[in-house]
Amino acid sequence: MIKTIILAGGYGTRLGDVTDSIPKPMVEIGGIPIIVHIMEHYAFYGHKEFYIALGYKADYIIKYFNNFNSEWKINLIDTGIDTQTGGRCKKILQKIDNSKAFLTYGDGLSDINLDKLLSFHNKNRKVVTVSAVHPSARFGELHLDGDRVISFKEKPQLQTGWINGGFFVIEPNFINYIKDENVMLERQPLDKAANDNELYAFKHDGFWQCMDTRRDHHLLETLWNEGTAPWKKS
Repeated sequence: MIKTIILAGGYGTRLGDVTDSIPKPMVEIGGIPIIVHIMEHYAFYGHKEFYIALGYKADYIIKYFNNFNSEWKINLIDTGIDTQTGGRCKKILQKIDNSKAFLTYGDGLSDINLDKLLSFHNKNRKVVTVSAVHPSARFGELHLDGDRVISFKEKPQLQTGWINGGFFVIEPNFINYIKDENVMLERQPLDKAANDNELYAFKHDGFWQCMDTRRDHHLLETLWNEGTAPWKKS
């Protein structure tokens, strides 16, 4: 079992007034917070130890999981209200033992096969593996040479092919790529790893959808309500 880090501290402003009262990872799909959907996916593959990096409305998430009954081991860590994604990752890595970890965002769902992702990562022996998915719009673009990431560009004006879908696997020494808490994961750390030939991409052709906007939320709700949610395991 590998520890799973979930970045769940952002403001989620593009969801509008939905996140005025609750943090984005707690927005429900089918009556279940999206973060729980994500955790269920990891648990399905046997990974049931979670480190959740909190920030905005941390108390809301803490209260929820304090009353959450499961066999999972859930560690709730307040990483600061304005800490960037790289900083949140660094703070969690400082708290876990010297082992590789899964890392993902608290707002994206997928039917990605985590066994295959981990096997791919272990085979290539790089510091970071990112899941590359096909864009629906407006996300960080990956330029690939085979499976090697040769460039990582956050939210370019023009996009082709593959984007950052989250669902990372990281080695402990990835912490050395993160300068401080003001660093965005998606910029200097991953770009530097790519330049060092230490960032590989696991290509996922299946379902992936983030919940960035009301439209995204409506899509995920519709899939769930129609019984066609690809990420649902049972």
